[in-house]
Amino acid sequence: MSLDPRTAFLLTLPPLFWAGNAVLARLLVGEVPPLLLSWLRWLLALAIFLPFAWRGVMQHRAVLRAAWKDIVWIGLLGVGAYNTFQYLAVQTSTAVNVTLISASTPVFVLVFGVLLFDERARGRQWLGAALSMSGVAWVLLQGNVANITRLGFVPGDLIMILANVTWALYTWLLRKRRPDLPFAPFLAAQMLVGAIVIAPLALGEAALGHGMRWSWLVGGVLLYMAIFPSIVAYYCWDRGVARVGAVVPIYFANLTPLFAALLSTLLLGEAPQLYHALGLALIIGGIQVASRRSG
Repeated sequence: MSLDPRTAFLLTLPPLFWAGNAVLARLLVGEVPPLLLSWLRWLLALAIFLPFAWRGVMQHRAVLRAAWKDIVWIGLLGVGAYNTFQYLAVQTSTAVNVTLISASTPVFVLVFGVLLFDERARGRQWLGAALSMSGVAWVLLQGNVANITRLGFVPGDLIMILANVTWALYTWLLRKRRPDLPFAPFLAAQMLVGAIVIAPLALGEAALGHGMRWSWLVGGVLLYMAIFPSIVAYYCWDRGVARVGAVVPIYFANLTPLFAALLSTLLLGEAPQLYHALGLALIIGGIQVASRRSG
């Protein structure tokens, strides 16, 4: 199908909600420890979503049992690891940096496809990958090449690169090993895996003395995280991909750092810098070069 206004609206919502997730996670630094935040988000999301998905879970329980190994790996990487790394990243990095680095995920997908999944890449794709990674490097260096010698990286930026690795592997497993399941029971299964995997990590974090400061703000943010980036965004993205395929949504995903910049300025007072704009231009330009069909 062509990109009609309704589909464009569907694909615009996920990057808005994902940007809100990163900005609000940054807002809660010092209020909720990152591992506990990740666990509470998915536990609450599962509690909200499971009643709607339960019928599908029961109807497809044979497929769920047969494909449990693939579901565990997909849930571990996509729900468990990626989101936990993102919340760890915003402890020391800005929401804008985190979402900009996340925008380079298609490059990681390309590289892992070649290295691990026997995919072939054209010269144009490698050129696009180089452009995108130069954009990420520019953001990591904070627009100053001299930071190479001073090692001016913050840990959160490097953690977000690790998050990109997990999301790239998650993407390939979705393409190669996705069970034949409808959206609802498949997402519910991923949420369950993520909540189970994160639980002992959150308990260990609490045992080290990292507690939560409860407030109405914390409760509201958790509710937002459980509903919008965890359920609504996944649904809109799934419907958008079903309408226009897997390529076009990549460009909408690049709206995430733009929304993050706006929300960070409004909610956190963290105004974007000029080097963010240049980094974003290189990242988007590289993805465009890599995904363009040779004609």
